[in-house]
Amino acid sequence: MAEAVFDKDLITCSICLDPLKDPVTTACGHSYCMGCIKESWDQDDGKGVYSCPQCRQTFTPRPVLGKNTLLNELVEKLKMTGLQAAPPAYCCAGPLDVGCDICAGRKLKAVKSCLLCLASYCATHLKLHNDLNQGKKHKLIDATRLQEKICTRHDKLLEVYCRTDQQCICLLCVIDDHKGHDIVAAAEERTEKQKQLGGNNLKSQQRIQKREKEMQELRQAVDSLKRSAQAELFDSERTLTELIHSVEKRRSEVKELIIAQAKAQVSLAKRHLKQLEQEVAELRRRDAELKHLSHTEDHIHFLQHFQSLCVPLGSEGTPSIIVTFEHVKKFVTELKERLQDICKEEMDRIYGKVTKVPNIRLSEPKTREEFLEYCCPLTLDPNTANQLLCLSEGNRKVTRSHKIQAYPNHEHRFSHWKQVLCKEGVWSVSEPCYWEVEWTGVEVDVAVSYKGISRRGSGRECWFGANDQSWRLYCSASRCCFYHNGRATSIPVICSDSRVGVYLDHRAGTLSFYSVTVSDTMTLLHGVKTTFTRPLYPGFGVGSSVRILTPFMSSN
Repeated sequence: MAEAVFDKDLITCSICLDPLKDPVTTACGHSYCMGCIKESWDQDDGKGVYSCPQCRQTFTPRPVLGKNTLLNELVEKLKMTGLQAAPPAYCCAGPLDVGCDICAGRKLKAVKSCLLCLASYCATHLKLHNDLNQGKKHKLIDATRLQEKICTRHDKLLEVYCRTDQQCICLLCVIDDHKGHDIVAAAEERTEKQKQLGGNNLKSQQRIQKREKEMQELRQAVDSLKRSAQAELFDSERTLTELIHSVEKRRSEVKELIIAQAKAQVSLAKRHLKQLEQEVAELRRRDAELKHLSHTEDHIHFLQHFQSLCVPLGSEGTPSIIVTFEHVKKFVTELKERLQDICKEEMDRIYGKVTKVPNIRLSEPKTREEFLEYCCPLTLDPNTANQLLCLSEGNRKVTRSHKIQAYPNHEHRFSHWKQVLCKEGVWSVSEPCYWEVEWTGVEVDVAVSYKGISRRGSGRECWFGANDQSWRLYCSASRCCFYHNGRATSIPVICSDSRVGVYLDHRAGTLSFYSVTVSDTMTLLHGVKTTFTRPLYPGFGVGSSVRILTPFMSSN
């Protein structure tokens, strides 16, 4: 009895490409592993629309899936019986395979194509084709997509090559559109092109070897850089720790000096206080004796004691007591300012050295996928938000409100303009940074700013783009404009989409604003080439709401 065969594709999950486990069937008729389809649909939860991975039919709401018991029993039986899988020649055609043109219903995988019949055949129909055309010169080739070899104008096989127009044509084209052109056989042109291909392959191999050598050198440079950075990190940590310990020691010395001086002055004051108390007691005693003497009627007694009671007590005077440490405070303040100046001066020198390290310039991204490789996580800083701005979604969304928010007073808060900055800054030692925002309402400002921008008041020094501290892109439904240092640059492109992407390469001095469509098309709105001297912080002027998008978030 012939051993049964089956098409393995029938029991294979098209997601994991393994035999079905706990099979379920969608409403469109396709079957998957329960775990695979659930995981696939979990990724669509944010959009609320679910689709079949094979036919892309959509479902709303999310379908409730139940185990296909019949299919599950079939899979288990096939596993137990160990039935022989169908040979490749009898498998159904997949999405990338060439299907048999003769098969009705589900087409089997084609094994050969006939250039005379202009059809592809599976093993069964190929045998039938050969039987029917015995003795005839039918040229068979490995199965291929014949549509690509058919002239779209004459429905004839492409057989020759037009060197004038650099394209393959059929024989009818020779006497029609390509009359008088340089026409050669396809095989002859293939031979010529094959020679060129050999030369190109040689150049390609040489270029590959060159690039591989550059890659190896770059990897070695990266390893060396990591080791050098680690060593410098250790040395700087040790040096700065020693500096901190030195400052801590001086702090302890100043503390002990103040305490010792205070103790000495307190001890001196206590001794003098005791002397004063004794002197006051003696004066009170004499005062009492004088009162008693003034009332005596014995003249001789009065005269005998008067002289001794009228002799003044010796006084050393009140010693000077230090009751303030202003001189110490002044010294410590001056020391702090000198140390801060030294630290700032030295750190500026260090920053200058670091930022002068040669930078490997890569080509600027072109597609959204390439831009997202530089995506940096951003969060809004509540301490900078104007009191009419409400933050939400983990400080990734800001909405303009009519109610004053209960924010604490903070020196970094914008008091007048409805603006907010992000916590994270981008500077020259960072790699390029990209972020996207989605905005609603009539208008929006997308900006970057130095941290030193003023916050108090309604002046230009506080408004994004109106000073030399910030750069701003203004967008509305009718126009776009770029502002810096009070100068406006009109943009001919209208940002018709609600998503704006910002690309910042601090070291290269490049700032670019893009309009991003739902199909991920990037349109440059405006670009800036300048020199940035300090870290830049993303900021927003809010008309209605602005949301910072993460790499995997969509506008839905």
